[in-house]
Parts: sequence; C-alpha cells; structure tokens
Amino acid sequence: MKTTKEPAIKPTRQEDYSEWFQQVIKAADLAENSPVRGCMVIKPWGWSIWELIRDALDKRIKDTGHQNAYFPLFIPLSFLEKEAKHVEGFAKECAVVTHHRLEEKDGKLIPTGPLEEPLVIRPTSETIIGDAFSRWVKSWRDLPLLINQWANVVRWEMRTRLFMRTAEFLWQEGHTVHANEKEAREETLQMLEIYRELAEEHLAIPVILGEKSEGERFPGAVNTYCFEAMMQDRKALQAGTSHYLGQNFSKAFDIRFDTKEGGLDYGYTTSWGVTTRLIGALIMTHSDDDGLCLPPKVAPHQVVIIPVLNKPERADEVLSYCEKIKKDLSLHRCHIDKRDLRGGEKTWDWIKKGVPVRIEVGPRDVDSQSCMLARRDTGEKAPHSVDTLATTIPNILNEMQQGYFDRATAYQKEHTRTDITTFEQLKAFFTPKNVDKPEIHGGFVLAKWCGDPTTEPLLDELKISIRCLPLKQSGTEGKCVITGRPATLDAIFAKSY
Repeated sequence: MKTTKEPAIKPTRQEDYSEWFQQVIKAADLAENSPVRGCMVIKPWGWSIWELIRDALDKRIKDTGHQNAYFPLFIPLSFLEKEAKHVEGFAKECAVVTHHRLEEKDGKLIPTGPLEEPLVIRPTSETIIGDAFSRWVKSWRDLPLLINQWANVVRWEMRTRLFMRTAEFLWQEGHTVHANEKEAREETLQMLEIYRELAEEHLAIPVILGEKSEGERFPGAVNTYCFEAMMQDRKALQAGTSHYLGQNFSKAFDIRFDTKEGGLDYGYTTSWGVTTRLIGALIMTHSDDDGLCLPPKVAPHQVVIIPVLNKPERADEVLSYCEKIKKDLSLHRCHIDKRDLRGGEKTWDWIKKGVPVRIEVGPRDVDSQSCMLARRDTGEKAPHSVDTLATTIPNILNEMQQGYFDRATAYQKEHTRTDITTFEQLKAFFTPKNVDKPEIHGGFVLAKWCGDPTTEPLLDELKISIRCLPLKQSGTEGKCVITGRPATLDAIFAKSY
C-alpha cells in the first residue's frame, strides 16, 4: 500500500531491499546497534512485539504439558567435546571465557586469573541441559520430561543484521526426553506444528513445513525439521527448527533410565526453538515503503487515538471524548497519544510503527459524535460514528489479520515455480542478470531431488540451497533437477538469509 506519493522510507524496497529493512527498523524505533559488535538494543516498541510473540508461544508450550526452567549461561568446554558433531558445528561461532578477574596495570584493566577450564557462552544448551537430565532421569516413571527455557544465546557471527543474524539473540529452546523413538518423533513434529500455528495465526506469515537435508541438518541431530517463509525479496527465511536427536546426546551425557520391562535404556531426546528472528520475518513479510506493518495480534497498540487539539479552549473536552472511546474499546490494546506534537507528526509516527488502526478526534468530531478512522493496511481513511466503534473495530482487526496472511500467501504462491526440471533452468531462474525481465526471477523452486548429499555443494555456485523437503510429498517420480537421475523427493530450492 501507499499512503502518500512520497514514501516515508528511503530507499524503497525496489531500490535497496537490505537498506530498506534497516530503515524500517529505525523508523519504527524497534532497535539499534549496541557498542558491542553484532549485538542490539531492543527498544520498547520492539520489545513489546517480542513479548506478544513470546506470550502467545509460551501459552501453547505450557498447554502441551511443558514446563519452563532456566539453565546456566556458561558451559564447560568439556561438555561440548562430548558430542563430536555438535562441537564441530558450533566451534567457529563460540565465545569463550578464559579468565575470572581484571587487574589494573599502567592505567589499563588486564584479564588475570586463568580458569582451570574455559567456559563457552551458551550457543545452544543441549550439552548443559543433557548434564542436568542425566541426574533428573532415572526411571521410565520420570518420562516424558518436557522442559522449555527462555534465554539468550551467543553465536559469534561475522556478518550481522538486526533481528536477523546477531551475535547475541533471544529465543526459547525446548528440550525433552522420551522413553522411545515413537514418542520423541511425535514430540518433534508436534512442536513444529505449534510453530506453524504461531507463524500463520499470529504473525500472519505463511510457512512451509519440511525436513532439512543432510547438509543443512542441526549438528548432532538425526532429523531436523523447519518452517520456511518467503520474504518480499523472494529469499527464504528459516524461521525456526525442531530436532529429533535420537539417543546421540543421551549416550554422550549418560541419560539412562530403568525401563518398564526391567531393563536399562538411553533416553530419546528432542530440541526445538525460535528466536527474535521472527521479528525480522514479520518486518520483511508485511512492511511497505511507509514503514512497519503489524498484524493486529502482534501489535502493541492495536488502536491509537490521536486528539486534535487545535482549539485550546476545547482541549479538555476532546481528551475526555478520547477517554470515552478508549473505554468503549477496552477489549483491545488501545492508546491515546497525548504527546505535545503536531497531528501530522503523530500520524506519521504511528504509520511507521505499523499500528493497525488510527482514530483522529477533533472538536468537530465531538460535536458530531464521530471520528476519523484510518487503516494501516489499505490506507483508507473515512469518518465513522463512535456509536458503532465497539462492533466495527473487532471486525476491522480480524479482516486485517486475515488480509495480511492472504496477501503474503498469494505472494509466496506467485513466486514459487513448479515447472523447472533441469539444472540449466535452475541456473537461469537464480541468475536474473542473464535473463530478460529479472524482476520475475528468484523465489522458491519446488522440484525433484535424488536425495544424494554429495549433490548439495553443486548449488553453491548459484548461492542457493535446499531449504527443506516438504512434509507434504507428492509421491510422484521425476528427474532430479541437479543430476537428471530418477528422483521421488520434492524439495524447495531458494536463496536464503
């Protein structure tokens, strides 16, 4: 949508998508870079969005029988060494603490007091939680053990971007232990479905559920499942993952239990998580050249009332009228903007922050018992009777929530190709500079793959990867888009973040 001939965000999405993303964050006052490279300060508006996402997911997690707990930020280096694939996967991203105090020398603080064993700042918690689980699980009666943690993690990324890839980010990580493989696999897919509900029903982001190929699998997992979304630049974004870990971590950390039959077995474990990257997905899926667009369920203010105080002698009357409207809309997150700013400044501030509905009220509106109602999704602005606001607003918010989802779904469908069957066609699709009409190239390609992991590196030259093998497989036979060999697997190919 466009609410003005001159967009508020420069550059626009078409001019420079990457910089547009940064400018939307700045204009909406979501976050800023911190003095520590790759880390961010999440500002109140951004934090409020995260709280709404967190609370919606936390309820779903608890409703399925999981409990929240907390585990240490520091992990002994020896713990990571116990699971070889795990440490290999994270080694290059680890931040390590080697000293425990500072001493002043020549006016500078010098680290002293070397630790007996280095401590890794949590990149993920399978190892530290596995150690705890080895003490908590003794019998089949202790299972299933269903634990979730809300925390921060550190992965020393070289190229960082706010809400997409930062050295420190916030997330939840679930960790569970089960008595058998069947229950653990059911848990893995149950949590993937919960993530789908969160993405589609709250964030209005359509996603594809699938399994990662061997080359994209989580270090130490038997199977990794994910949900992938298409951003407006037609790149894929992995919005979250759920892992079936088998007995790998149980054997590494001695998570054993007495079975119901009187034997001794290792537990079957899972882990799953989403991060503040969901806010990045929210921005890139819905926002426009005037700033952030928020689906109502994740909007800190669903309705903002803007008093027009151009007649000081009637200011109290207008403000009282605004309070009455807010009371009538008490079932929604409603805010009255009483800041000492011009009306136009307030309006553009809330447009850029993505507030779904604005209600403007001046002395004439008080006289006519009306208001001016504006929608962020369409830009539509029209007078409205206040008597019917309490019934109209819920309908508008529901319509907007569904509208954002429908628009993103249509965009994903429009830019997903199912007719590409050869590697040459794949090259052409992902190399727009070599073809006519580059604006229609790039997106998702749903094509056949033979399943040979040695073929995945051949995609590197195109800067694409197999994003997932969709859970919904067609079951038909065709030819591998990479090798031309017989293939039955459906795979999503795309450039990604």
